[in-house]
Amino acid sequence: MEHNVCGNERILRAVLGILVMAAGLYYGSWWGAIGLVPLVTAFVGYCPISHVIRYSSCTVRTSP
Repeated sequence: MEHNVCGNERILRAVLGILVMAAGLYYGSWWGAIGLVPLVTAFVGYCPISHVIRYSSCTVRTSP
């Protein structure tokens, strides 16, 4: 599986995921669970949606 999420995009996804989860906890809503999606894609370095639209923020193609 090739990485298609790198650099600043990974950081942005992680921060966004944490913020969405924190807002969900603050408001007592299960919608905060949606924050897991950007958080997981940030840690894994792969986003299936980016793969479908053929977008990659990585300058060099890497495989784990």
